[in-house]
Amino acid sequence: MRLRIYYPVFVAAFLIVALHLVLAATGRTFYMTQITMSAYYALVVIGLCLLMGYAGQISMGHAGFFAVGGYTVAVMTTHNLIAWRDAPLIATLRSLGVVAQWQDLYGNEVLAFSPWPAFVVAMLLTALIALAIGLPVIRLKGHYLAMATLGFGLIIYRIVLGAKLFGQADGLSNVPAFRLVGGLQINGRSAFRIQNYYIAWIAVLVAMVLALNLVHSRVGRALRSIHQSEEAAHSLGINTYRYKLATFILSAVFATVGGALLTHYNGSIGPSEVTVMKSVRYVAIVAVGGMANLWGAMVMAILLNFLSLRGVFGSYDDAVFGAILIGVMLFAPQGLLRIPKLRAATSLLSRRLHG
Repeated sequence: MRLRIYYPVFVAAFLIVALHLVLAATGRTFYMTQITMSAYYALVVIGLCLLMGYAGQISMGHAGFFAVGGYTVAVMTTHNLIAWRDAPLIATLRSLGVVAQWQDLYGNEVLAFSPWPAFVVAMLLTALIALAIGLPVIRLKGHYLAMATLGFGLIIYRIVLGAKLFGQADGLSNVPAFRLVGGLQINGRSAFRIQNYYIAWIAVLVAMVLALNLVHSRVGRALRSIHQSEEAAHSLGINTYRYKLATFILSAVFATVGGALLTHYNGSIGPSEVTVMKSVRYVAIVAVGGMANLWGAMVMAILLNFLSLRGVFGSYDDAVFGAILIGVMLFAPQGLLRIPKLRAATSLLSRRLHG
């Protein structure tokens, strides 16, 4: 029964509420800040898991896609257009709600794009960039996509570090809250901590549902066949190029959504989000969780990013993720949750959940 694939989603929703209650009962609701941030990073990992585990492609530039989302919404919602407020185009955009005017923390008038159109532009821009990278590269065999995305990530890093528009080494701050519906909004103020905790988790669960629908559909079966043997899949009439390209674009959009939402939550973004080590971190997390294990990748994304944000790894943060990647590749290439004893335990739990 197809409904069975959603049972873990319901279990995850229960655990999310239970975690909130435990944190509230123990007076540790401040942990929700790092958990919320980890949830947005998990969106990147879910998309990358689809690309690596099902399409069989490796991207070393997902930090770049994350940054495209974050910097696009940051620039569009903070770049002051007040000098052009009387221009006909700006007046039209204001009437449509695309551009809004408000006061910043210092009482200055700000006229900039609203978060919603900025969010849509970020996703469209990322899709176009991924299409431009993927069109010539995905046809090639080998690890050309990994090299191309590595180059893309380095280019984005140098651009944001050197361009005044993107704040250079200081990054961009004063990014406004992302107002949703019913008074909900994405921002990092403590008064909104609980609602942002649930907003972030809803985003993760929606991403998981979309990913689960994909991998259990005809497209998912085609992707698994491509991952096992591209030549065999092609001989069966599967358009391997189209499926790999579409998965790469979808994966990039997942990353940009995480970047845009986290930027609104933090109210800022800086070049530290664009480094090569950030991309290595995402790849390491997917490897730990299991290349084709969406739930394992998501859980490890939350856990490892939470520990990192809490400063558990200290100044050895990048070294720890590098060591994790090497260790997993040497001793558990299918991921920690694919180790026989753990796999048996998770299989038993799955059977009990499915009745």
